[in-house]
Amino acid sequence: MSSSSRKARRQRAPLVWALPAVVVAFLFHYAAVAAGGWYAFTDWNGLTTPNYVGLANFRAILTNPDAVGALVNTLSLAVGFVIATNVIGLMLALALNAKLRSRFFLRSLFFAPVAISSLAIGYVWQFILEARGPLNTLLGLLGLQSLQRVWTADPTFSLWSVWLVMVWQFAGLCMAFYLAGLQSIPVELNEAAAVDGASSWRRFRRITFPLLAPAATISISVTTILGLRAFDQVMSLTRGGPGYASETLTTQIYKQTFVFGNFGYGAAFALVLTFLVLAVSGTQLLVLRARENRL
Repeated sequence: MSSSSRKARRQRAPLVWALPAVVVAFLFHYAAVAAGGWYAFTDWNGLTTPNYVGLANFRAILTNPDAVGALVNTLSLAVGFVIATNVIGLMLALALNAKLRSRFFLRSLFFAPVAISSLAIGYVWQFILEARGPLNTLLGLLGLQSLQRVWTADPTFSLWSVWLVMVWQFAGLCMAFYLAGLQSIPVELNEAAAVDGASSWRRFRRITFPLLAPAATISISVTTILGLRAFDQVMSLTRGGPGYASETLTTQIYKQTFVFGNFGYGAAFALVLTFLVLAVSGTQLLVLRARENRL
């Protein structure tokens, strides 16, 4: 057997090994998603035979104020979440990239919430934010009784209570992305700039921040998807209430499908969310990659 034929055989082998996993993923993921997408165009209630209704479910979503409100809440929560987690994560990474003796312990401490169940974190924070919870107790001790409220039951603050919990949980994930980026930057670049008299801010703006572009691309893309798909935190803290104040697309999918039995309508919500995630994250990725190439 010639060397070229042996090489071609070795190249084909990994593809054969991957084939069973590809088939399983197609059957249990992509085929299921495609079937769910078809139900979005029907009036299926989970029991009877589905009837094709065309775009009726999508028209109902666009004309329903509660559905439009859920879309606005989803986008507001995602934008605030992406900005806050990336700013805080970057600040933590810059602080813990220094040679502190406790830096490894602090990195683990800030990253720990990422590894904990979102539902568990939501229920803990529900206790913290309730009427007689630790937060209101602390505000009372500080003489700030005017700020006390039932945070998750207040229409003005319920959505931002969810935002607070999500930022607290995932800021450590962004920190890990930015730490990896910082540790890939050659120390000599900053040292040479310092010798030339560049200030800390100028070194950060001209050297560190541009070289963090790949880490920023990953961090922003991941947090965008997490923000748009937020579900566990909303359900454990507010269940979309009070009223529809903290309703999101994910909670609408759950309620319409499993609470009200409107499987076709719920599938339409799921399809809207899928295309929203693809459109936002795809556009974002293209813009951030283009920015990387310009730097």
